[in-house]
Amino acid sequence: MTNKNVTEFKAKLEEKISKEEAKKAIQIILKYIGENPSREGLLETPKRVIKAFDEYFSGYTEDPHEYLEKTFGDVEGYDDMVIQKNISVQSHCEHHMAPILGIAHVAYIPSEKVVGLSKLARVVASYARRLQTQERLTMQIANAISKGLKAQGAAVSIDATHQCMTTRGVMKENATTITNYFTGSFRDNPSLQQRFLTYINQQK
Repeated sequence: MTNKNVTEFKAKLEEKISKEEAKKAIQIILKYIGENPSREGLLETPKRVIKAFDEYFSGYTEDPHEYLEKTFGDVEGYDDMVIQKNISVQSHCEHHMAPILGIAHVAYIPSEKVVGLSKLARVVASYARRLQTQERLTMQIANAISKGLKAQGAAVSIDATHQCMTTRGVMKENATTITNYFTGSFRDNPSLQQRFLTYINQQK
């Protein structure tokens, strides 16, 4: 999503619904579950929920590719993996809007340039702060890094707990989901995939 697209998307959101309308929607939900939105403890709840939503879903107003624009070309011939482990993931599933909580491991093989390490975590957060499926989230991160850095390849693994499974429905509190996605040289070379998976599973 380019800057222009982000601006247009944000403008459309503002055209469609205001914060006051969103607060009223929360009041309706409170009534639906059997609560009284006028009682003292809930008077500020709609405002707080909307403020939280602005943070939870801030990825819709960001362009993850921007974080990959500032790079460093002086890599002195380094052409092996750059791996960042244990990046926290906080997202929400698009089916129930329930939290997805876990960690992401990200790697890429540079061709001519590298990016500041914090930017990899920002790319993860930008895509995670949207309604997501874990499969799509994993692919989006890998593709963004691969294309944005013109990398030889990228690899992403996410290990997460879905509260739509742990706190409702099947109620399997210990269930976790792992997704992996590879591009470029990682996709073409199973030995690189294995090296990546070995590294991220190593204990310090």
